[in-house]
Amino acid sequence: MNELSRSDAYSAAGVDITAGYRAVELMKSSIAKTMTKGVVSGIGGFGGLFEPDLTGIRHPVLVSGTDGVGTKLRIAMLMDRHDTVGIDCVAMCVNDVICCGARPLFFLDYIACGKNFPEKIAALVSGVAEGCVQAGCALVGGETAEMPGFYPEDEYDLAGFAVGIVDKDRIIDHNTMRPGDVIIALPSSGLHSNGFSLVRKAFDIENADLNTPREELSGRSLGETLLTPTKIYVKPVLALLAEVPVSGISHITGGGFYENIPRSIPDGLCACIDRAAVRTPGIFKLLQEAGNISEHDMYNTYNMGVGMTVVVRAEDSDRALEILKKNGEDAYVLGTITEGGEKIRIC
Repeated sequence: MNELSRSDAYSAAGVDITAGYRAVELMKSSIAKTMTKGVVSGIGGFGGLFEPDLTGIRHPVLVSGTDGVGTKLRIAMLMDRHDTVGIDCVAMCVNDVICCGARPLFFLDYIACGKNFPEKIAALVSGVAEGCVQAGCALVGGETAEMPGFYPEDEYDLAGFAVGIVDKDRIIDHNTMRPGDVIIALPSSGLHSNGFSLVRKAFDIENADLNTPREELSGRSLGETLLTPTKIYVKPVLALLAEVPVSGISHITGGGFYENIPRSIPDGLCACIDRAAVRTPGIFKLLQEAGNISEHDMYNTYNMGVGMTVVVRAEDSDRALEILKKNGEDAYVLGTITEGGEKIRIC
């Protein structure tokens, strides 16, 4: 640490810049795990440098995605566990990027906090790094902003963005979709990172018992279940795209089924979802009962156990399921594409 960078005046205003340097030192080992061969620069510069490998790509197209974790962070604060929400942050970005058929290249994060506790910041970044490892991308930089008087000392926000690449000829073309195509579900790990304002209201989260194991949650506590990180689908989907034509991919985030599945459905076609096929974990039923939430609102807010859907030809569905299962996804048929004016129907 550069001793000349100390500032008594800034410290008196509530900003400890030396804590920032300490946090960077603590997070370096986590960041090192994400380094891919394209990384040109190290942590600490003004920008993150990345040299993409364009071998086999005739017309490279960059694809970007940005998001945050939202009020799920409140659960992490109440549980005083900060090493998982970084995975959520990465997942929310890279799972969007893969919907275009793009391979994530690198990620940057942004953390704003009331007070920089180096160990807490390092824990947050360790989660971000783990997410990057799962997605096969590099963590090439980030920013931590200590903002006293704006955030309470123990609170923080976390956001980030990812950049990926895809050959223009291999961008997912929804216009190739046709009636009879099969919709395949990739199971979620739980609520992922959406609808937590409703979650907090339904469970009265500030006063809830977050630590006692619950039978309806397979012996896990409510807090542990809610903090389960968002699943990252990049590697299994890339494996699928390498072998099977795919005409649509939807990341089921905020807006649930009704908002996200139609985003990959062309006009004149409808995603007919078999309600009986949906495999819904217990946390969703518990949430619905606790909040007295209608079934429509559940499907309109949450993933209901389906974190991502892919659409393939009927003749390719068995092969697609085989590839996804080989790559760790317990995928299953969720429905079919039909003709129709409305883009989604749950029946």
